[in-house]
Amino acid sequence: MRFKWNYDFVKASKFFYTFSIILTILGIISLFVFKLNYGVDFRSGSNVDVTIKQGVSKEQVQNILKEAKLDNQDAVITPGSGRVNIRFPEVLTPDKETSLRQAVTKLDKDASMEINTVDTEIAKELERNALIALLVASIGIIIYVTIRFEWRFAVSAIVALLHDAFLVITVFSLFRLEVNLTFIIAVLTIVGYSINDTVVIFDRIRENMRFAKIKSHQDLHDVVNKSISQTMTRSLNTVFTVFIAALCLFIFGSESIRMFSLAMVIGLLFGAYSSIFIASPLWYALRGLGKNKKQSKATS
Repeated sequence: MRFKWNYDFVKASKFFYTFSIILTILGIISLFVFKLNYGVDFRSGSNVDVTIKQGVSKEQVQNILKEAKLDNQDAVITPGSGRVNIRFPEVLTPDKETSLRQAVTKLDKDASMEINTVDTEIAKELERNALIALLVASIGIIIYVTIRFEWRFAVSAIVALLHDAFLVITVFSLFRLEVNLTFIIAVLTIVGYSINDTVVIFDRIRENMRFAKIKSHQDLHDVVNKSISQTMTRSLNTVFTVFIAALCLFIFGSESIRMFSLAMVIGLLFGAYSSIFIASPLWYALRGLGKNKKQSKATS
């Protein structure tokens, strides 16, 4: 189904820029005040997964920890169907692990337990590698878009991608959601998906520019609006399809991928928004600056 989108995206971009700047400032304040709620992957501690036949409540798990003398108030307990996850902010010693195993066995003799430990150095290394991965991905995208299009497209695309990634981080910071390795994977996936959506619109702008006679800013303005309108239905349909899949994973998926699914849901919405209302109008602004310089040289 196709709709005719008759909307001045470029003219409205000032409002969307303001909206995004407000969200970005809010995110910076949130990161300074609340910081990120790092999971065990990015800070030292022990992550315990217990597989158990019978269902157990959070209170029962707290009693088990009390019995094992591990009733740390900072321990995060996530009970599930046939599985319980316990995250300790400190690294469990062998004696504590043995006490915990014995306490769990009293509850269910067939219960199995898996303990993953991350020390301080590994946590720092993981955090550093995650930032390097995001930086490398951004540089790769700049090179790709510059080669395929031009530098103005690359700058616009990277601003939109960083905008998407930062706003997802902002939401996780504001609501104190756990940041772990699956979150980093989700952010990189969002970056890859968002660039795909942005490139489709850029490709249409480039095609329309070949047949357009650009003599004024209004001509350029019309080409950008026309290109976004032509790809709008495709963009919305694609995002909606992937959004439904990610939402189903969030609702019906297991606990281990819940944060990944949530980051994808949020990132898809911001990705669609930035591709339409940030990236293309920003390219128009950069291209307009170049046109102004040419006209100034011609008249001087």
